[in-house]
Amino acid sequence: QVRLVESGGGLVQAGGSLRLSCAASGRTASSYAMGWFRQAPGKEREFVAAISWSGGSTYYADSVKGRFTISRDNAKNMVSLQMNSLKPEDTAVYHCAGGVAVVPSNPLAYDFWGQGTQVTVSS
Repeated sequence: QVRLVESGGGLVQAGGSLRLSCAASGRTASSYAMGWFRQAPGKEREFVAAISWSGGSTYYADSVKGRFTISRDNAKNMVSLQMNSLKPEDTAVYHCAGGVAVVPSNPLAYDFWGQGTQVTVSS
């Protein structure tokens, strides 16, 4: 079993930056691919970014490419999402997820989910 806890959300003005962190607990946490998804009110959960277990491969949604960067530190069991040039449409609850993730953008490929952290971008 892997437990995921997100942190780092908050309120920021458009154009600003935030860094989200996801702390993973469990002996095998570092062996899973990790992803970030977001869900805005009234909308479906949306893929944001993912990273392979080794950190050698990363994947991004077109809407965040060039603005967001996902990274991981397996020694610390941490995954981060650096978000720059934030836009009001980035407002959502951001969830960290872990799993085998054969298809990184598919939420069904993930077995473990965090509770989420709220990101609000004001215009």
